[in-house]
Amino acid sequence: MLRLFVGNLPNACDEDALCAWFVQQGHHASSAQVVRDRTTGHSRGFGFVELQDASNLAETIQILSGKAMLGRVLTINGATPKVSSRPEFRSSAA
Repeated sequence: MLRLFVGNLPNACDEDALCAWFVQQGHHASSAQVVRDRTTGHSRGFGFVELQDASNLAETIQILSGKAMLGRVLTINGATPKVSSRPEFRSSAA
């Protein structure tokens, strides 16, 4: 699986629309997540997509990044693993 970061999403974009856009571009998205504000539930303008098959990551990103979706030019990059914002618990008892 290949996980991509997708930025500058249109406000009206949801997970189904994001998957459909990737299919239109010739890539099968196995899942999509649009990140939403916890309080309002509105899209924060970015999300993540998992592709089942992308034989060449750099080429896929280059082809898709800069294409428009509902009038917005998307930014697409390889997703990096999430880093916890909480410090690790360290026991003082050794």
